[in-house]
Amino acid sequence: MKTSNLSNSVLRFISAALMLLALFGIIALESWFPALHVVRWVGVAIVSIAIYEVFKCLKSAGAEVFNKYAAYFITFLLMLGLMLVSVYFVGRHPWIMLWLLMIIVGADVGGWLFGKIFGGDKMWERLSANKTWAGQIGGVLCGTIMSVLFFMYLKPFGEDALFAVLFGCTIALLSQYGDLTASFIKRCMGIKDFSNLLPGHGGILDRFDGWIYVLPFIWFFI
Repeated sequence: MKTSNLSNSVLRFISAALMLLALFGIIALESWFPALHVVRWVGVAIVSIAIYEVFKCLKSAGAEVFNKYAAYFITFLLMLGLMLVSVYFVGRHPWIMLWLLMIIVGADVGGWLFGKIFGGDKMWERLSANKTWAGQIGGVLCGTIMSVLFFMYLKPFGEDALFAVLFGCTIALLSQYGDLTASFIKRCMGIKDFSNLLPGHGGILDRFDGWIYVLPFIWFFI
């Protein structure tokens, strides 16, 4: 079966599993060759491609669209620039990156699942037509569960389980608002995806928009 024929739900779960497996593999590679800082440079490459996608979309949108929403586009590019700097520094901590990925994947899958099951009122339809309050609650819940599971396995910050809960809630919320921000920018551009690089999922930024606020927050936090 072709990837394009798979349902969005199956693709979402497959991509989540692949992202986690890929980061496990990258962390394993870094443990063998620590001097290469593999996690850091993979992160820098991903964010750099995302920035390129935005510039390419802006070029396609034309001067009229850019001038109309110039303040939004410039602010968004500055945020992506901060994201690039942040991943350079946060990427020095592979297990924190894995923790973040687990929370963000949990929030993404949980938000989608709860939104599909419960539906309900839209959060900000002007920003994103599909985001619901039920989805946000489900995303925060699932992201927090992933955070606690990670904590129980590795205990990266001692024995304070409450920290894992608060950390999970915060990162899950930030990831959802990163998604909303990217959705709003796409609406301004009049596009569905930033590119078609990943069949069924759009571009790199469509998959990693949940990191827009998370990485700068973690950089300042650590």
